Amino acid sequence: MNVDRVLLASPRGFCAGVEMAIKALAWMVRAFEPPVYCYHEIVHNQLVVDRFRGLGVVFVDDIAEVPPGAPLMLSAHGSAPEVVVAARGTGGYVVNAVCPLVTKVHHEVKTRAGKGFAILYIGHEGHDEAVGTMAVAPEDTHLVETEADVADLVDPGRPVALLAQTTLSHHDWSGVLDAARKRFPDLWMPGRSDLCFATTNRQSALVQIAQRCDAVVVIGSANSSNTVALAKVAAATGCPRVLRVNGPDELPDDLVGVIGVTAGASAAEEVVAAILDRLAPLNGVEEVSITTEDEYFPPPRELRELLGAITTLAGFALASPPNVPGALDRDLSASTVLASLRP
Repeated sequence: MNVDRVLLASPRGFCAGVEMAIKALAWMVRAFEPPVYCYHEIVHNQLVVDRFRGLGVVFVDDIAEVPPGAPLMLSAHGSAPEVVVAARGTGGYVVNAVCPLVTKVHHEVKTRAGKGFAILYIGHEGHDEAVGTMAVAPEDTHLVETEADVADLVDPGRPVALLAQTTLSHHDWSGVLDAARKRFPDLWMPGRSDLCFATTNRQSALVQIAQRCDAVVVIGSANSSNTVALAKVAAATGCPRVLRVNGPDELPDDLVGVIGVTAGASAAEEVVAAILDRLAPLNGVEEVSITTEDEYFPPPRELRELLGAITTLAGFALASPPNVPGALDRDLSASTVLASLRP
């Protein structure tokens, strides 16, 4: 490997929703004896999932797999309403770590369906977020992934609304949006785009560097929609070589010249650091920043209540209540929390 320089995109890596979810699950494993259960992967990243598995977290795809009374977390991607009901019915402590931006889309689906709209939902079939969102109003919601899907729809004979999976790329979105507007001129859309600001920021930062690079390395798992979207964005800029990797061991030995590096919204900064070490650029790393993200999502309500009770009880038992770290400290990053979690 003979890498001259690395252009490092910023923003990259964990978004506010992932920050919240990882901190929340970290608190769950501190507050309860293992096993702690999680419905679906907490985020779509193998390092994160494996780290929590090592601490006794059991990831399930069916609430029926959760023993009665066991502590349970619902993932950041959002869950179908019937899944949330089933989770509450297990009798254990349940924390819903759904990203607030996904909750916004769920609310939009429920509201539009309640007003008689047919809903076109742009998303990837089978993705956890898409499955959970469409389940809010399954009879009224139609999944579309391509312009052809829009053309093939039977005219619903009622007003039409367009909503989307939050982690899509603009490439995934734009063509379908144009096709929907052409077919349904009175198409309703939310005043604020459903596309996640963090996803958009990461794509914009990557565009700034991709054309200057001999190759781009996108860090993240294959089942991460926003990570896959980043790889598509890099390819669309004309970058001659685009690699998606989980970690430094997946880097090829023949990388040369200027290498761009970014990370999906569920990829930890410790992996970015390991990638940079492996690339070992002769002329260093240039960080290219397009904006500073300062969004912060507080812990889920259920967890705030639990931690508040723990702190109060500790205050009665001790001379003064202990400091509450992690989930309640917006200055402590999820990457720091994750790096501290060792079996």
